[in-house]
Amino acid sequence: MVAYSIRRLLTLLLMTLVMTFLVYLGLYLTPGDPITYYIGPEALARMDPSRLLDLRKALGLTDPFIVRYLKWLGGVVTGNFGYSLTSGVSIGTILAARLPATLQLSFAALLISTIIGTAFGLASALRKGQLTDNVLTVAGMIGVSVPQFFFGLVTLLLFAINLQWFPIGGRLRPGHIALIDQLRHLILPALVLGIAMTAGVMRYARASMLDTIGKDYVKTARSKGLPEWRVNLIHGFRVALAPVIVLIGFRLPMLIGGAVVIEAVFQWPGVGSQFIEAVRGHDYPLVMMIALVSVVVVLASSYLVDLLTAVMDPRIKLS
Repeated sequence: MVAYSIRRLLTLLLMTLVMTFLVYLGLYLTPGDPITYYIGPEALARMDPSRLLDLRKALGLTDPFIVRYLKWLGGVVTGNFGYSLTSGVSIGTILAARLPATLQLSFAALLISTIIGTAFGLASALRKGQLTDNVLTVAGMIGVSVPQFFFGLVTLLLFAINLQWFPIGGRLRPGHIALIDQLRHLILPALVLGIAMTAGVMRYARASMLDTIGKDYVKTARSKGLPEWRVNLIHGFRVALAPVIVLIGFRLPMLIGGAVVIEAVFQWPGVGSQFIEAVRGHDYPLVMMIALVSVVVVLASSYLVDLLTAVMDPRIKLS
């Protein structure tokens, strides 16, 4: 198990390096730079070429691609994340301010999708072919089909603007109790992001439960005269939950990626909205650090899921 963990960890480190190189290369090939974002086209056209060259040199934009990448990578390894080219603020400060908001939204959505999706999947499996199963199946198909931004705009228009039950956007209003006001701001975006992921969890839980309740040990438990609820929950659902946990482990990075759209719709001050602003401004250091955080979250989730699967399923060969 230890050797398997070390091999997987080394593989993930190599994958992280490759992914950061590809992201940096794609950003390098994108037309424009922070200078063109900072300065308007008319002012840029009137600027002295030597002054423009000095600005680019000061920002390190005249160095070759590989030199710029290695400088950035060396800074990350030594803990120097650099500064935003557009705002001049330390990238560490930006991430410290933005990342908790994204994690709060993602974990809330993960909790919602896990509870609702698992409960609905269990109910659908136990009522296979009945009205409950058909209704939940149709609801799941609708949930998969509706785009997140459309669902978010509809809920925003209905519950925030028309009914005024929730704030229109943001995370906290000045002069309000932090915890209570954050919860009011969190409910709508977390529900939209969570419900969008609920359908997949529900369908997976349903399939896993249907497969489990057909096993011989479940039939044996039922033949012993145990209560039906005990057969379903203890002997059936507990075993069926194992592959669902693996699926949920992969949901977190997907939620963080999907939070970009929801943060834009609900003006949630997280990493996703900051990432969009950084891409528009060609803020290379900030874009790369946000991309690195996303890559690390995805690969770390994959690593933990692999280890969890290896622990839960002894049939997996670790050698």
